[in-house]
Amino acid sequence: MTQEFLAPILPATQGMTLPLPGSVARPEYAPGEREALVARIKDLLREKDAVLVAHYYTDEDLQALADATGGYVSDSLDMARFGNEHPASTLVVAGVRFMGETAKILNPEKRVLMPTLKAECSLDLGCPAEQFIPFCDQHPERTVVVYANTSAEVKARADWVVTSSIAVDLVRHLHEKGEKILWAPDRHLGRYIQQETGADMLLWPGGCIVHEAFRADALLRLKEKHPEAAVLVHPESPEAVIELADRVGSTTQIIQAAREMPHKTFIVATDNGILYKMRQAAPDKTFLEAPTMGVGATCVSCAHCPWMAMNSLRNLAEVLETGANEIHVDEAVRVKALKATQRMLDFGRSRRATGTPAD
Repeated sequence: MTQEFLAPILPATQGMTLPLPGSVARPEYAPGEREALVARIKDLLREKDAVLVAHYYTDEDLQALADATGGYVSDSLDMARFGNEHPASTLVVAGVRFMGETAKILNPEKRVLMPTLKAECSLDLGCPAEQFIPFCDQHPERTVVVYANTSAEVKARADWVVTSSIAVDLVRHLHEKGEKILWAPDRHLGRYIQQETGADMLLWPGGCIVHEAFRADALLRLKEKHPEAAVLVHPESPEAVIELADRVGSTTQIIQAAREMPHKTFIVATDNGILYKMRQAAPDKTFLEAPTMGVGATCVSCAHCPWMAMNSLRNLAEVLETGANEIHVDEAVRVKALKATQRMLDFGRSRRATGTPAD
């Protein structure tokens, strides 16, 4: 697509200082502590009629525990769908705040707990409702499509909520109907969707602190060392990084690509928490982390969300024991946010069932 088709990027939040957490290391456990915590959590999940839903980017201990207890590990779309369909009265969401809010939006009758309420998301923080809602009001001719990485208040203002796994299909569907789009918050994903669909899109200038750290020049150097490797890139990454990809996709689509593509080595440009499931999906293959913005863009252990790293076995056990960290969403906001969120789920179900998206 030529440049004249690209909508201007909104300057509203450029220069915004986000309250970023410090570095959060993977937890260390005393001998026998991990095993004791896992056993205790399994008992508590049964006692509390609870199910654990974990994102691909959380610690592998939590992912393994979700798998072992009948819970679920996936991207945010499948997490929302699973929580909506599971009969448990309590949902424990290991991830970041917007994921817990989404679970509550879809399941008002269920108790939704999170290991920590301090786990935020730079995309959510960079799209505050008090700035976003007035901007939408200034563009009433546009259909508002927001990424799932947003607050309940932002979702309540949206016409559609999407995740990266269905964003291209959904925007293409709207574009074919002649609709103009106001997109938020990730500008890189928005630009990628725009280029894939040709849609008229106005982009909010948000960014993910993990994916924005990938560097094309460093990725090129790694490719030169491993010419046999295929490059898998999440579309929240900068445009120059996306251009080097052999496959661009959501977390679930990246795992699927690793399983299906014939390559034996992959360079992965997304949060390194995904490597746990990638190694399960393709145990005979080698996965290399794409370098980030460390010294000389050579850091190969920096691609991990510090907020996701706040989830641990310790605070998971604590929240199940105490019932703390419950997610609450104002009912008026929840009802409005439910409409756009439910449309996302219905669109996904229709696409899977018939290949034809429902309006």
